[in-house]
Amino acid sequence: MEQKKDHLEKLSLLTELIKLAKVDQNLRDSEYEFLAAIANQIGVSKEDFESLFEKYIEFQPPLFEFDRIVQLQRLVLLMNVDRTVDSKQLNLIKDLGIRMGLNPSAVAEVLRIMTNYTNSMLPPEKLISIFKTFHN
Repeated sequence: MEQKKDHLEKLSLLTELIKLAKVDQNLRDSEYEFLAAIANQIGVSKEDFESLFEKYIEFQPPLFEFDRIVQLQRLVLLMNVDRTVDSKQLNLIKDLGIRMGLNPSAVAEVLRIMTNYTNSMLPPEKLISIFKTFHN
């Protein structure tokens, strides 16, 4: 049962990433390749991954805060794959951050400073320090 829940969580996380990639109505090859790499990295089969473009899996945020922060990092990286960021993408990431139970101020700070880094890729230690700063 726990294994099935874990698999559904992975599929729901990928569903949200796909939703972000498609928010501008244009799924680019670079975005698809990034999504496929994440699916492979987290152990989701190509068939399951492909099926997510046709069906929606209800969002199930990761249980642990660290895993939610990792998911936020994936969202930010995906948003920046095509080097164009629009307000729809930013708003979706802010919304997902709230739905994952992350501190909205920390999410806003991540989105504010991401452009200070090459490819908007915040070093993991910087990402963690932002969330520590805003931790209750």
